[in-house]
Amino acid sequence: MRTFLLSAIFVCALPLAAQPAPAGEPGKTSFAISSDARKLEKSDPLFPTPAYFKRRFETPSTRVELRMPVRLNEYVAGGKLELSLKSYLDLVLANNPDVSVIRLQVETAQNAITRAASLFDPLLVARFNTTRSSTPTADTLAGAAVLSQLNQPLNIAYTHTMDTGTQLNFGFTGTKTSNNNAFQFLNPNLSSSLGFNVTQPLIRGFGRQVTRLPITIAQGRLRNAELNFEDNLINLLVAAENAYWDVIAARENLRVQEEALKLNDTSLKRSQRELELGAISQLEIYQPQAQYANAEIFVTQARFRLAQAEDALRRQIGADIDESVRNLPIVLTESVTALAGPATFNREELVATAIRKRPDLRVARQTLDIDDLGIRSATNALRPDVSLTGGVTGLGRSGVFTRPITPGTPIPPAALLAGGINTALGQAFGFDYPTYTGGLIVRFPVRDRRAAADFADSLVAKKLDTYRLRAAEQNARLQVLNAINNVENSRASVELAKNARDLAQKRVEAEQKRYELGATTIFFVLAAQTDLTTAESNLVRETVNFRRNLLQLFQRTGQLLDERGIVVQ
Repeated sequence: MRTFLLSAIFVCALPLAAQPAPAGEPGKTSFAISSDARKLEKSDPLFPTPAYFKRRFETPSTRVELRMPVRLNEYVAGGKLELSLKSYLDLVLANNPDVSVIRLQVETAQNAITRAASLFDPLLVARFNTTRSSTPTADTLAGAAVLSQLNQPLNIAYTHTMDTGTQLNFGFTGTKTSNNNAFQFLNPNLSSSLGFNVTQPLIRGFGRQVTRLPITIAQGRLRNAELNFEDNLINLLVAAENAYWDVIAARENLRVQEEALKLNDTSLKRSQRELELGAISQLEIYQPQAQYANAEIFVTQARFRLAQAEDALRRQIGADIDESVRNLPIVLTESVTALAGPATFNREELVATAIRKRPDLRVARQTLDIDDLGIRSATNALRPDVSLTGGVTGLGRSGVFTRPITPGTPIPPAALLAGGINTALGQAFGFDYPTYTGGLIVRFPVRDRRAAADFADSLVAKKLDTYRLRAAEQNARLQVLNAINNVENSRASVELAKNARDLAQKRVEAEQKRYELGATTIFFVLAAQTDLTTAESNLVRETVNFRRNLLQLFQRTGQLLDERGIVVQ
């Protein structure tokens, strides 16, 4: 019996094992979700180790230390911050505080698993009281005119629910009493009781799969949180990459405006020379001057837009915090003229890829699995509660004999009952005076409307999530098809913009030759230059739009992380 008790207590104290984190893929940027919460169960010490008391009684530090941005100096060359798209995204993952915000949200779901496992945590409760009282009596049988009593009970209870549904209860009670009662033959009186009880559910709450449902549901929600993290990370990377293309677009637009300013400067100088030579009248100089002034305005505005875009990009990589790189010029090495991606797309294949890989759709499918677990839990609550119980209790008693048990009989020998606490404990733990119990407990609700309503709600939740999944898949299909159309439209627009730019360039050259031959006026030359600037701007806009639309296509199909070489662990 003693071996059985020790074995049961040992089984109750077994800790839950933590799952190892998966390894990253070679050749890709690995981005790990913080696993501190996964180690919570293993790091939480057991009673009564020194680490247990240190954890419970030490004052936790509430200070949050933020590290400085990292790896920025690796991309400084010649006093400039040179960034390719890949290196830029690596810096975003390493230094953007929004990434840390969405990553910490996963740890809450990780902690929920530990919280759900608390159902199986053992509980040890110990109580000790001491009471001394003096009571005037009105009965001769009270044994004293003023009854003085000292009562000192000690209670220790240990409870534990195992993952099979078995409930273990261990209890020990030791009491010491002493008084001035003349009729009490053991004074002081030491009594002890040791009990062990087991309750096993037979229908409701039976089996590991049922009792561990809260943990399984929490694990499913953790998977949802990880998928939501991946979805939020994709959205964050899309915003960050758009900031990258904003800088390139602003840079190219500044280049176009500066070239336009040079053309207008050349035209103005030529007109001024012609005015000095008397080839044109004073009235004809105003248009070149106005054109040049407008070109200066456009250049100034383009410079400020570029500065704003660069400031937004610095915020994405944390360069605004580091004083050593805060004011360095930024050089983006990604080519804007080369058109990436395939020329044609297999629409149905990309739709199937989106349905399979998009994190938001995977969350919807995972939610259906959680709904199944909720239905199972609600079904378990509808069942009758039938439990088998059994236990054994050992009693012990000792003390000091002050008088015979019955008048006229001698006081018993000390070896029989008299003794100290060791005697009482020995009798209880040795089960010298055992009491065995066994029984069947049946709780059968005649009508349980709450459980019935909960079960109905769980079915409705499954239906709702099923329809939501279908709607999400239909929306995903439409989004993918629209993204493909946008990419194909942008590719065609880029080619048309190139042709328009080339034609505008030829027109400028033709108008200049006609002007030199006296076949046209400066008005048509300046108009041709304005059209060339517009064509150049359109080409820049359409080229950057192609990159943005291709980025959106990767987002809609769930391929962005793979395309950018990022692995989430």
